[in-house]
Amino acid sequence: MKKTLVVVALSLCAAASTASAANRAGSFSFSPVMGLYGYQDSQGLADRLMYGARAGYNITKRIGFEGVFDYVKTDIESTSTNLDMYRYGGQFLYHFMPDSSFVPYLAAGFGGVQFDTGNSIVKGVYDYGVGAKFFVNDYFAFRADVRHLIYSYDKTYNNIEGLIGLHFPFGGTKPATKPVPPPPVAKAVEPPPPVVIPAPPKDSDRDGVPDATDRCPDTPAGVAVDQYGCPVDSDKDGVADYLDKCPNTPAGVAVEKDGCPVPPPPAPVAVVVPAASAASVVAAEKYCSKPAVIAIQFDSGKDAIKANYEPELKVLGNFLKEYPKAKGEISGHTDNVGGKELNQKLSQRRADSIKKYLTDNFGIAPDRITAKGYGPSKPVADNKTAKGKAKNRRIEANFTCE
Repeated sequence: MKKTLVVVALSLCAAASTASAANRAGSFSFSPVMGLYGYQDSQGLADRLMYGARAGYNITKRIGFEGVFDYVKTDIESTSTNLDMYRYGGQFLYHFMPDSSFVPYLAAGFGGVQFDTGNSIVKGVYDYGVGAKFFVNDYFAFRADVRHLIYSYDKTYNNIEGLIGLHFPFGGTKPATKPVPPPPVAKAVEPPPPVVIPAPPKDSDRDGVPDATDRCPDTPAGVAVDQYGCPVDSDKDGVADYLDKCPNTPAGVAVEKDGCPVPPPPAPVAVVVPAASAASVVAAEKYCSKPAVIAIQFDSGKDAIKANYEPELKVLGNFLKEYPKAKGEISGHTDNVGGKELNQKLSQRRADSIKKYLTDNFGIAPDRITAKGYGPSKPVADNKTAKGKAKNRRIEANFTCE
């Protein structure tokens, strides 16, 4: 249905015209419209025909404002109950090519949407979209529009409307007719310039390569050069033959300024780096570059760490000591029981408690650990079951390790 809305609303936009009508500054307009209105699937409302009107004023030939009114008679799909929807508000239009008969435009606005099934519900609605006017003459045009509407009452909904209609402009100033430019004046044919025989090219260092193309203009006298005027380098080591004391250096060997190979560097001194403990290697596999649940539970509504969970935190603390460049986040999560704000604050206190334990007991720098409470916003299981809620009440660690 929503694809059909777009096709119907844009059907007139493919037209072209040679008529002289255009969008006029200072003009008023009235447009009866109709089309299709599509609801988001989760709303449970049937897509239906929409009827409405637009009343507008062009502030300039590019910028205009329209008052909007729409009516849709739909029904609730689950119960077949009739529902009346009204939309009203205003929108600004920005016209492209205002002096032509085909005038596309962008639109954005705000208003209200009212649902009436006996009890009226009114919500604010934002809309934006595109449209086009096809002028037949100065006082009549066709129009087509597509709008994306956004509003919320229990959650945010996205609707689409596509419409076509008639456009009746009146008043305003007609654009001035552009004067026809005079025909160009033919220029007199000038005689060709005299032929000048150029002087022989200059070769300052007398190496046989003119200065204009000589990349090495100060080559010493008698030195053999290549086609670019630079001294020949037979072994391609970057040192010219007349300065090269080792003229047959193998290709790719680094040389000094006299063309001889650079002596090898002294052997490096081996540095023995102590290996990380087996326990820290296992901890690194668990906590590095992915979220991992820390096996710790708190009393209901509390953030105090129980003594029987300290061995689990010791593994994490030793891992951070043996990987001093590891940085990351301790995140607290809850299920959806209780208020959202209360759960967020509780999860933050628990994350802060874990961070404080690590910094106080293992000397971990505080700037290496970020504590963040997410409350019930990031569940990993279904909160409709006790098992799912237990999984969602968790503390996670996620560190980047170098």
